[in-house]
Amino acid sequence: MESVEKVIDEKIQGKALVTENKAENTKKLFIESYGCQMNMNDSEIVAAILDKEGYNTTQILEEADLVLVNTCSIREKAETTVRNRLKKYNAVKKVNKTMKVGVLGCMAERLKAKFLEEEKIVDLVVGPDAYKDLPNLLEEVNEGRDAVNVILSKEETYGDIAPVRLNSNGVSAFVSITRGCDNMCTFCVVPFTRGRERSRDPKSILEEIGQMVDKNYKEITLLGQNVDSYLWFGGGLKKDFKKASEMAQATAIDFAQLLDMCATKYPKTRFRFSTSNPQDMSLDVIHTMAKHKNICKYIHLPIQSGSNSVLKAMNRQHTREEYLDLVENIYKIIPEMNLSQDMIAGFCGETEKDHQDTLDLMEKVKYSFGFMFAYSERPGTLAAKKMKDDVSLATKKRRLKEIIALQQKHSLYRAKQHVGQVQEVLIEGTSKKNDNEWKGRNTQNTVVVFPKEHYKLGEFVNVKINDCTTTTLKGVAVGYSDNN
Repeated sequence: MESVEKVIDEKIQGKALVTENKAENTKKLFIESYGCQMNMNDSEIVAAILDKEGYNTTQILEEADLVLVNTCSIREKAETTVRNRLKKYNAVKKVNKTMKVGVLGCMAERLKAKFLEEEKIVDLVVGPDAYKDLPNLLEEVNEGRDAVNVILSKEETYGDIAPVRLNSNGVSAFVSITRGCDNMCTFCVVPFTRGRERSRDPKSILEEIGQMVDKNYKEITLLGQNVDSYLWFGGGLKKDFKKASEMAQATAIDFAQLLDMCATKYPKTRFRFSTSNPQDMSLDVIHTMAKHKNICKYIHLPIQSGSNSVLKAMNRQHTREEYLDLVENIYKIIPEMNLSQDMIAGFCGETEKDHQDTLDLMEKVKYSFGFMFAYSERPGTLAAKKMKDDVSLATKKRRLKEIIALQQKHSLYRAKQHVGQVQEVLIEGTSKKNDNEWKGRNTQNTVVVFPKEHYKLGEFVNVKINDCTTTTLKGVAVGYSDNN
């Protein structure tokens, strides 16, 4: 049985990202990405920018002219992982003395120029909104100067850049629709590392999806720190909407409308989205999902805690009761919906009763998947500045273990509900455990494996589910879906 712990760890794993090389490009870029899907999408934007500067991607660290690591600051483990990778780069740089090393993303934004002092091998530090400045920064480095640009933008969405798809299976791709976050959760660094919320022009979103469809991609995931707060009224920060003209307000497009536009324009393309915030989730979105077969019936709906007192301390703008009402309405509209969660064990001031409230909420919802962590204080957050990290490490670990055990129970419960059903699966690649089996996902985002037979990558196949584990459904293909 695949452990939930393994699933958790995969969220921050990094690997060398590559794409097809161009003969005219003479320089080599080694890029690794850690953290969320937004970071992966950002790495694709960076690769597109550097492609125009003559860089091909490589998986061989030792031959790289430029090494970039796209970082995550969401928890301490992610930052520790990156620092360990920099030690590896340092060893290679001692041999390849012309190699340049850069740090991108949230960790770069959080530490800024301090990174150059702490990590002596780092030549450039670039925040999430400054990737277009990479060519200029590389010139600075080549002239022997340190280069830093971590200025956060109120407007940058990279909507004018077509990302280079890295490590692509040619089947599924990410398309970002928003950047930044206005929800100042006390435990979270994202508003400080990615700035304020701003939404991307829907025209550019649809154009990018069209480019992917033309290249035969079958599934698109719409990305944002908080997709539910998507709001296009001609550009600008979401907080400025009330100041916009009446015409701009009248013609504004929210997330439910954007989702409807995507699904309607590309009916043969399957759509997912991530990540949602309960306080901004509208039932209009759920009704739109119910309306379109090609919108997957899965929502990642983080709550972080099942206790009202902890939710208040976290500055989550919803209560336990409001969250459960939302879940109840989701299941009423789409009974087959799969939900997943983020949960933090041992937040500041969390009591044993608070922990039991979390377990009770999990019993009521019975999530299909979960990403669960012990609380780690993040420098710069309100929790770090004003709250005492007063739950012992031993207690955090014990509570996390109990949360994980309960999630495994619920994951198996939800997986068993699929057994005996015929479900549409998009083939995404070969199974990790058996070269003779395909793997893909059903509409609820559950992994399905089945014998390859004559079926091919990128095809929609109907699969009869006959067995399951906690994280995987097993079955046999019974024919093609009508979605091909």
